[in-house]
Amino acid sequence: MLISALPRDASSAEERRLATLQAHALLDSEPEAEFDALVSLAAEMLDCPVAALTLADRDRFWVKSAIGPLPSQMPRNVAFCDQTIRSPDLMIVPDLTSDPRFAVNPFVTGEAGTRFYAGMPIRVPDLDGSPQAIGSLCVMDATPRSLSPAGERALRHLARLAEALIAARAVARRATAMAELSERQAEDLRAKDRTVRQVERLALIGSWRIRLGDQKAFWSEGVYRIHELSAGKPVTIDQGLSYYPPDSRAILRSTIEATARTGDPFDIELDFVTALGRHRRVRVMGEREMANGHPESLVGMFQDVTERHALEVQLRRNADTDALTLLSNRAAFDRTLETAMGEAGANDRPLGLVLIDLDGFKLINDTLGHPAGDEVLRIVGTRLRTDWLKNCFVARLGGDEFGVIVQDPALLAQPESLRARIETLLTISITVDDLTMSCAGTVCVTLRPENCRTIRDFMHHADSRLYAAKRDRVGERRKGDRRKATR
Repeated sequence: MLISALPRDASSAEERRLATLQAHALLDSEPEAEFDALVSLAAEMLDCPVAALTLADRDRFWVKSAIGPLPSQMPRNVAFCDQTIRSPDLMIVPDLTSDPRFAVNPFVTGEAGTRFYAGMPIRVPDLDGSPQAIGSLCVMDATPRSLSPAGERALRHLARLAEALIAARAVARRATAMAELSERQAEDLRAKDRTVRQVERLALIGSWRIRLGDQKAFWSEGVYRIHELSAGKPVTIDQGLSYYPPDSRAILRSTIEATARTGDPFDIELDFVTALGRHRRVRVMGEREMANGHPESLVGMFQDVTERHALEVQLRRNADTDALTLLSNRAAFDRTLETAMGEAGANDRPLGLVLIDLDGFKLINDTLGHPAGDEVLRIVGTRLRTDWLKNCFVARLGGDEFGVIVQDPALLAQPESLRARIETLLTISITVDDLTMSCAGTVCVTLRPENCRTIRDFMHHADSRLYAAKRDRVGERRKGDRRKATR
């Protein structure tokens, strides 16, 4: 719908929304690593081939960052996200062909063949503090589907993270603008300095300057605050670097030296320890300043991003964790196995794969109910986190199947003992309404064959041995039953 066709109040609201969008200078901007990482994380966590962060201009949607085949912009009247920004919350369309709003959309009927869409509006405050929907974070697929409750929560969390990134970007732009203005208008320095300090306190941000001639560092109040130091204490580069762990210190030192030499700006995140011993995560940005054709100083921004970093880590951890057993999931297992196989091949080290299939689990599920079956799986998860397996990678592969990646030479030296110890862990009894049932596990330990190069080959080899062991186990149980019957 064209803006001119909107009622007066709606048109005014749209103008406020557009003004808020323009104020953030996001439209037609260069790619930014933070937004690309966020969109990539959305595609990975929600297992969708297409994901995007879009911005709603007056007559178009512009794609700030995307994974998958998407045009850089599209008319608003064909963009699914135009409905998302009007939605108060998460919008999910399991099958676009069944929704009259989208059934004849060219992205549905055309070559793209989009069938599933989920989008969350991205809102930022305007000058009055009222939230304005300036765009959306969305995922799409060519197959009809939906999102699990965990997936819905993840998309909401990622949208909030996008809003935080936009807010931090806006604060950084404003802080930089204020710093430039203070240099041009020296007579207004005090007023502008107070404003900068307020912004720093609000955004946990500060500015810094290093004079290359004498290696002296000059920090704003915000930088001292993040270091948990009294403002005004003079520092050198080496003193500033002392607040970083050795690995982070080496990275920052080499980065500063490279920027001083080449003039290339930098933007990195590092681990950091304050003067009071608190571990934090900081973002350091810097660039070179020239005077009379010669490098004079480095200037930049310093920001505490601990909470944002912790959220990102937690989101990634959630994406790799089975919610029921709290073990790793199949996706994390496959990545770890691929890495382990590469290391084993490169270093000629042994690698073992333990596959586990629970015997009697289906009968417990069918007889005592799914809550009892879930409790069995939780018990298995707890037992497989035993101390003697702490150096192994344990995962739930799906249903009642589990896997353990073993790289410990001592455990692999006695595979039969390893199998027996794990089987002992998996003897479980559960009682519901005075009815007690038991289950156990068929365990197969497989050492990586020399000619095994891929995960698929290794898993196929291990699966074949597991199913053979399961058949033997069932055959032994039947023989035992026949012997009992003849007595």
